[in-house]
Amino acid sequence: MADKIIGVAIPAPDPQSVLSSIRRAEEMGVNAAWMTSGGDVGDALTVFAAAAAQTESILLGTSIMRSWTRHPIVAARQAQTIAGIAPGRIRLGIGPSHKGSMTQTFGVDFTEPLGHLKEYIQILTGLSHEGKIDFDGRHYSAHFAMSAPTNVPVMASALRTASFEACGELADGAISWVCPLSYVRDVALPALKAGAERAGRPTPPLIVHAPVCVTEDLEAARNGVREQLGYFPTTPFYARMFERAGFAESDQTGWTDEMLDSVLIAGSEEQVAEKLNEIFAWGGSEVLTSVITVGDSEASRERTMKLIAEVSAS
Repeated sequence: MADKIIGVAIPAPDPQSVLSSIRRAEEMGVNAAWMTSGGDVGDALTVFAAAAAQTESILLGTSIMRSWTRHPIVAARQAQTIAGIAPGRIRLGIGPSHKGSMTQTFGVDFTEPLGHLKEYIQILTGLSHEGKIDFDGRHYSAHFAMSAPTNVPVMASALRTASFEACGELADGAISWVCPLSYVRDVALPALKAGAERAGRPTPPLIVHAPVCVTEDLEAARNGVREQLGYFPTTPFYARMFERAGFAESDQTGWTDEMLDSVLIAGSEEQVAEKLNEIFAWGGSEVLTSVITVGDSEASRERTMKLIAEVSAS
């Protein structure tokens, strides 16, 4: 495995397309594949089980698996299955998702999302690292033993200081998403370190999400983010994060050029490589890229993924 892990978020139009995309990413030398809870793939962990059997080395991670919709014992057992097929390659990124979708679709009582997430992490990490759990909390009860620990890393999504601190205290890593890179460096990383220090443990990895596009047309790349990641600034959790990062009222403005330039990594191969390497230089452990396409989408995606693989191997 390369020293620099730079993964890609895999589009999920259908299961066969996902499997093809993951196989292609591995062939190109990309060393990690991530999936969100969206698209028509149905369930990320299910398709990862198939991908694990069809690939050799690429890491497989959820970013994110929604905590409200699946008991942590069930998630641990699913991860156990994939880990048995592909040892050391599955990683669980979990998070509470958004109030609107969780209440309207699943009817959950979306209260205390951070407290809920903390208990979920404790149960999952207990099962992963110890192979057993006896837990009675405010939101969850869990009493179960597996045949052996799986040592599947349990990471969590984080946007604001308290969630990064919680990841530092409890999780095996934190995953940002469309956060301005300066915010991740100056706010998120110190919060992650503070949480770990308070718990008396080493700082866990920080997986830094960034939209990436190798192109000479910056305006097309900006518009690609608007089209492909457009709704995030208008949702409450992300609007509060953007306000803390210096972009007030993003729920009203949507993506401004200034916001896009704080998040997007775009330019020539040399420019994108330099910006990716900067993330590792200031303390990012890994990069999770959303490949933004412009013009001929297939050729654009191949160009960007080729550069990602090259930087990973450098």
